[in-house]
Amino acid sequence: MIDVWSAFGQRASGARLERMQRSPQYVDGRFVNTISAQNMGMSWNTLKEWFFGDDTHRVPAEPLPVVQRSAADFSAPASDLRITWFGHSSLLVEIDGVRLLTDPLWSDHASPGPLFGVKRFHAPPLALDDLPPLDAVVLSHDHYDHLDEPTIRALADRIPLFVAPLGLGAHLEYWGVPADRIVELDWWERTEVGGVTLVCTPARHFSGRFLNDRAATLWASWAFLGAERRAYFSGDTAMFPGFAEIGEKLGPFDVAMMEVGAYNAAWADVHMGPEQAVLAHQMVRGGLFVPVHWGTFNLAFHTWTEPAERVRVAAQEAGVSLAFPRPGESLTLAAPSAEPWWPEGPWQTAEEAPVVSSGLPADLEAAIPQ
Repeated sequence: MIDVWSAFGQRASGARLERMQRSPQYVDGRFVNTISAQNMGMSWNTLKEWFFGDDTHRVPAEPLPVVQRSAADFSAPASDLRITWFGHSSLLVEIDGVRLLTDPLWSDHASPGPLFGVKRFHAPPLALDDLPPLDAVVLSHDHYDHLDEPTIRALADRIPLFVAPLGLGAHLEYWGVPADRIVELDWWERTEVGGVTLVCTPARHFSGRFLNDRAATLWASWAFLGAERRAYFSGDTAMFPGFAEIGEKLGPFDVAMMEVGAYNAAWADVHMGPEQAVLAHQMVRGGLFVPVHWGTFNLAFHTWTEPAERVRVAAQEAGVSLAFPRPGESLTLAAPSAEPWWPEGPWQTAEEAPVVSSGLPADLEAAIPQ
């Protein structure tokens, strides 16, 4: 069994730390956002709801319609852009002949160990051993629901390259990834993988795996730029004007995979919620909108289907093309699937439970390309 203490990872030191300290995002011993968080607290009422509240509709009552996959399904690389959702923020992105896996999490929990945290709603649709040959694993930040120690250990000697924001390499090396297979980038830095350019782009979030390492590593979103196709992966983020800059510099994108779940008014400065996710999609000049970071873990107080319902409403109002893959399902630009696969259930609208990030300019929507 993995030692719980090893799950906390390792702090950066030496040349790695010196490079982090040279980053414009590194101030007074930690990384900072372009807009400071004003609204991300856990009040007593919030904590009480977390531990003692009714979670009847926060987890599925019935098994989900998972699409079970096998190694044979991926024996041949996709001829065009293909996205496979394995749950939460774990996606196989096949773009211009390159295979990228984002934030792989194959454990049945999102925490330092099975006795902590929350369990998955469903088993991974594909066995870890059945993953096709990958060109790179791409990581957004070091929170447990995005950087999973057992999964990284299992992939350490199988993946030719791990691409991550500054500081995460210390965790990766500690868990067995060879140093020469790790590339760490600051915002706006890039690396090439098989002819596809991976650009580390800004996000508004935070990092940390224990009580004493908040913001000790960088967080990021990612742009994948091929000769034929472009894709954007938001990682975890609150709303901020930087989405427009990403769109101007690197867009338009054929597809944008955007976080839509695990939101609350109390932490609107670290998670943007469904409506702001649709706005962010427009700002980055996304084409097809693929919601992620929902339907896999109970990480907030909203019902488990609410993110999907609210995204449907917001996308329709904005005229945004939407696709909702089932867990394990692959989609292409030619055959997106927007039909609901989840059951009907209670949920609150944006008017009933608004999620609005703080510190935003009044004319934010003017950044949407016309």
